[in-house]
Amino acid sequence: MEQKYAMLAIDAALKAGVEILSIYNDPEADFEIERKADNSPLTIADRKAHKAIMSVLGDTPFPILSEEGKSIDYSVRKEWDTMWIVDPLDGTKEFIKRNGEFTVNIALVRRGSPVVGVIYVPVKKVLYFAIVGTGAYKCLGITELSGDMTWQSLVRQSVPMPSETGRGRFVVVASRSHLTPETEDYLNELKKRYGAIEMMSSGSSIKLCLVADGKADIYPRFAPTMEWDTAAGHAIVHAAGHEVYRAGTDEPLIYNKEDLLNPWFVCE
Repeated sequence: MEQKYAMLAIDAALKAGVEILSIYNDPEADFEIERKADNSPLTIADRKAHKAIMSVLGDTPFPILSEEGKSIDYSVRKEWDTMWIVDPLDGTKEFIKRNGEFTVNIALVRRGSPVVGVIYVPVKKVLYFAIVGTGAYKCLGITELSGDMTWQSLVRQSVPMPSETGRGRFVVVASRSHLTPETEDYLNELKKRYGAIEMMSSGSSIKLCLVADGKADIYPRFAPTMEWDTAAGHAIVHAAGHEVYRAGTDEPLIYNKEDLLNPWFVCE
C-alpha cells in the first residue's frame, strides 16, 4: 500500500514541478507576488503547484494539509490518523531570486510520523523519495512518470541513499536565508568538538536531502520552520538511516500538532 501512495505522491510532485517551471522559465512571467500573514511571499507558481498536487492526491482516502490550502482547525485535524502534509513550493524566496534552490515537498504522515517522503527539485530535475522501512532513493533527470512505471522500475533507475560515505571531514549544511546567532553558537560548539568543519549552504528542504544522501553530516535549524517544510525530508532522512531530533533531545519531530510550527531541530 505504501508503494501505491508513494507513486501517487511522486506523480503529484512531478506535475507540480512542471507548473512551477512554466512560470520560472518564462522571461515574461509575472510572479504575482503576494504577502502572507507572516510576511512570507506567495506567487502564482505556489498556487498552480498546489492545484496540480490536489488534482492527484485529492482522490486518495487521506486528508491534505497544505501550506497553500485552507487552514484546518485542530479540532478536526486531531482525528486524522493518516494524512498528507504538502508544501507545493518550498523556498519561494529562492524561486523569486531565481537560484533554483526550491522544492516540492509531499509527505504521508501516520499517527504523527512521516512514513513516505517525496522531494522534487524542478530546476535540477532531481527526485528524492523514500518509504520508511524500505529505503531512500535519488533519481536524476526525471520530469514525469511513464504510464507503465512502477515502484520497482523507478527504484531500478535510481540511486540508493546515502550515496556518499567516509568523507574524512565533518560537513555542516545550513540555511542560506536563516543563519541565526543561535546557529552560529552551535557551529562554534561543533568546531570545538570536531576541529575544522566544512560548511555548505542551501535553500529549502534540499538541506535535509544532503544529510540523507551522505553529503553532509548535520543540519542544525535554530530558526522557524513549519511542519510542511520538514515532513517529507524527515521521512527521507529516516529511511536513509538518520533522524531529525528536537534540539537538545533524542526525540524526533512529530507532526499534526495543534501548533504547526516546528521546534528547533538538528538533523544528523
